[in-house]
Amino acid sequence: MFVLAVSVPLAVSALLVPFRANFTNAGAALILVAVIVALSLGGTRFTGFVSSAFSALWFDFFLTRPYDELTISSRPDVETTICLLVVGLMVSDLAARRRHHLRVASEEGQYVAMVRELTDLAQLSANSLLERAETMLTELLGLRECHFDPRPSNPPMARVLSNGEVVHVGLHWPVSEMGIPGPEAEIAAQWRGRALGRFVIVPTPGEPVSQERRAVAALLATVVAAGLASENEKI
Repeated sequence: MFVLAVSVPLAVSALLVPFRANFTNAGAALILVAVIVALSLGGTRFTGFVSSAFSALWFDFFLTRPYDELTISSRPDVETTICLLVVGLMVSDLAARRRHHLRVASEEGQYVAMVRELTDLAQLSANSLLERAETMLTELLGLRECHFDPRPSNPPMARVLSNGEVVHVGLHWPVSEMGIPGPEAEIAAQWRGRALGRFVIVPTPGEPVSQERRAVAALLATVVAAGLASENEKI
């Protein structure tokens, strides 16, 4: 995308060269803004910033007097170039925010679907519930391994709390930067203050995991605990 961010504004500016005598610079700037929008929507914030900078550069070089030089002799052209750069940067930032919000909305929808699926499985089979929960947690947290253990840990290991925080040897661990501490950690399966087991997880060393994903993992463990408690009551 970096190559496109540089080359596409160059190509568009070059295509406008034959028409620069009869085409207003404001119109050319609007065309380049459209190019920036397209690149920003299809790339990253960095891609948008790069395309904005190079759009302003090629606009100056090809479309402002004196032509084919990185100088501008007209004050209106200076203002147009500055506006092109500023608008491009703003559009790039807005496009990046839009992508972020869409991604968050999509992830939240997936989390709700996970909880709903486990809730349905809890009414059917404890084995199916545990197997599916282990798979979900592995994918959600990027784990190397995950299994359910009905016994408490001895000695205690690093634990993912209900709010997504991770406590290790009595300290809050910076998971967002350093990943979940290993070689093993656990997520307690508790329901109404009653411990029904734990998920023993083997994290990928050094892989950061967002707090939101960790909190969802703890919620899934709670759903499993509720299902196990309900199963025990039937026995």
